[in-house]
Amino acid sequence: MTATPSPTSPPPTKGLPAGLQADLSASVAVFLIALPLSLGIALATGAPLQAGLVAAAAGGIVAARLGGTPLQVSGPATGLTVVTAELIQHYGWRTTCAITVLAGVCQLGLAALRTARSALMVSPAIVHGMLAGVGVTIALAQLHIVLGGTPQSSALANVIGLPDQLADLHPAALGVSVLTLAVLLCWPRLPGRTGRNLRKVPAALAAVAVATACAALAGLTLPRVDLPSWRSHALPELPEGPVLGIIAAVLTITLVGSVESLLSAVATDKLIATQRGREGRPARADLNRELRGQGAANIVSGALGGLPVAGGAVRSMANVKAGAVSRRSVMLHGLWILLAAGLLVPALDLIPLASLAALVMAVGVQMVSATHLRTVTRHGEILVYATTIVAVVLGGVLEGVAIGIAMAVALALHRLARTRITVEQLDSGVHRVWARGQLTFLAVPRLSRVLSQIPHHGHAVIELDGSFMDHAAYETLQDWQDSHLAHGGSLEVTGRSGARIAEAEQAQRAERAERATQRGDHQCCRPWTPWQNHCDHRGTVTRTDRTAEESPAAPPAPAPTPPAGLRGRGAGQLANGISAFQRDTAPHVREELARLAREGQRPSQLFLTCADSRLVTSMITASGPGDLFTVRNVGNLVPLPGAESTDDSVAAAIEYAVDVLQVDSITVCGHSGCGAMQALLNSAPGVPMTPLRRWLRHGLPSLERMASRHHAWARISGRLPADAVEQLCLTNVVQQLEHLRAHESVARRLAEGTLELHGMYFHVGEAQAYLLSEGEDFFDCRVFDTVGAGAVRG
Repeated sequence: MTATPSPTSPPPTKGLPAGLQADLSASVAVFLIALPLSLGIALATGAPLQAGLVAAAAGGIVAARLGGTPLQVSGPATGLTVVTAELIQHYGWRTTCAITVLAGVCQLGLAALRTARSALMVSPAIVHGMLAGVGVTIALAQLHIVLGGTPQSSALANVIGLPDQLADLHPAALGVSVLTLAVLLCWPRLPGRTGRNLRKVPAALAAVAVATACAALAGLTLPRVDLPSWRSHALPELPEGPVLGIIAAVLTITLVGSVESLLSAVATDKLIATQRGREGRPARADLNRELRGQGAANIVSGALGGLPVAGGAVRSMANVKAGAVSRRSVMLHGLWILLAAGLLVPALDLIPLASLAALVMAVGVQMVSATHLRTVTRHGEILVYATTIVAVVLGGVLEGVAIGIAMAVALALHRLARTRITVEQLDSGVHRVWARGQLTFLAVPRLSRVLSQIPHHGHAVIELDGSFMDHAAYETLQDWQDSHLAHGGSLEVTGRSGARIAEAEQAQRAERAERATQRGDHQCCRPWTPWQNHCDHRGTVTRTDRTAEESPAAPPAPAPTPPAGLRGRGAGQLANGISAFQRDTAPHVREELARLAREGQRPSQLFLTCADSRLVTSMITASGPGDLFTVRNVGNLVPLPGAESTDDSVAAAIEYAVDVLQVDSITVCGHSGCGAMQALLNSAPGVPMTPLRRWLRHGLPSLERMASRHHAWARISGRLPADAVEQLCLTNVVQQLEHLRAHESVARRLAEGTLELHGMYFHVGEAQAYLLSEGEDFFDCRVFDTVGAGAVRG
């Protein structure tokens, strides 16, 4: 289900439309974050501090007006901090401004060629590694200012010079920096009602304001922000320097800024999709238009003496979470930056540079994301990630990205060439060959050697666990199959590519299905359960399943005409789906369903999950007909027996499954981005009761458990949840397991030791399932990806 609008949204101010009021409020919140951050990034690059304000205004007004991501906030590019600092050292500030203008022109050219999507093919491990490397470099440089010194020209020099800097500390600068970091860390954790009100002020602004006030009251003598008169503001000049160097600099700004902006646009789109329903969601990002807007913003920023501009994930997230509904919020934030640059100069001149340095150092440290580290580790790309970080820190951004791409290509080639092929003889005399990985010409010698070990008259089972087979491997396997059959042998081929090479596969599959039915299991049904059922913009149903792959030449059946009175997109989809089932799937499962009709259902498990349309229980559990007794409701809730307004339908299903069907286990499955949990989290007293809100009252114990200090927070593979909604989704699973234990039939079977309870969490965006295991102090969600693993305690 999708998230419902927050019931706590304030009523629109009289005289202002609701959308404009939301944009106005969000623009102020983003402005308060962007103001100190823009000054800090300018400080980190060595540019005039006004250049950060110019870039923030240009990004806020020009990129927002012309860009393709309505809620993305652009400003001084964090990922280009190191590059910009190097350009200023080599070519001077005015030439750097000209390079920024030329980079904007290049971005306009790339947008005209519609190449924005191609920027996304860069491995996320490289992008995250680049940002982490930039973060390390920024943190090392700003650490010297925090300690009261001056940063060196490179990250390596900053590391080498750190001992001398520690020996020559400046207590005043260090004190102001520590105070800034302390406020920055503690501000989001302020307790009580007062803390809740104070937290409306962004932590970055609060940290800089508190440090500035304390430094002024204490009369500390420190280097402070110095914004010169706009009359002396430096504008660009014609580039001076080696032509190749200028071209390389322009390409670096273009590529790094474009990739950072486009990835931020995609991340903003995902954040909006997870936090808002369809009604409150702006148009999806147009990446080519976004690239065009970034190019125009860089031209304006460079021409007016500003830093390079790119989309920023931190500011964009703040804009989305503040409730912005259109690009007006971003444009208004740019307007506030302009007003601050003209009217707040005396106040800005009071800010100690040490405080800004501490703020930027914290941003640099946050760019080394633990979440990204876990993600690349899970996908086996930690080597690419680490190599890119080291290369960026030691060599620079462009060199680091190039080395990261080279490492990614080398790793891909290594994986393509690494194919495990094993053979074993089973007790029945059958020879089983297992090929794991991609079958290419590089694996042909090993494949041929293994196949030669199988006797001519024996029965062989070839299991292909890979998604690709090139012509050389196909010919090798086909030639061996013809020879093996000609000598009286028999074989069956299973796996993703089996249908391509086994001519007798249809008959063998029918034989296996008959044997499986006689054994009483129904593995034969399972290849058809993980299907894809996506509707394109014309409303037709696009299916990819195993049957379709095995019959590529079969002409598509004409779409059935819905009966009169049922015409429409939904009816057409339903009729198409039914027709596809009857034509493609029913022939394969008919015998199994007939057996279940004769013998009755005997599910092994009660599966209680959310009614969300994205949860396909048969797909995520690889189950077939008769496996699961499934109960779905909004929020996967289990009302307590005797609770107010109890819905007996869930209790009846539990009683029937436990006492009549005698299931062996009960699983409560929650999922990411649950709209019910979002609505529960945003609920407020005094709101009129609706059927949905009355039902969600059964989830209030989950809210109380999450807020209680007596219960440890759940974790996902060792990490804390990404946000409050995810934490509530996990906590809700744990709480509903406790509600299950309160049901008499469940408590009795648990006492007898004949029933198990399991908690499960499905991350929709990652297509990853987790089982909940009870630790000593908390429930730890650990990824479940081991074939044949035992039961996990609930």
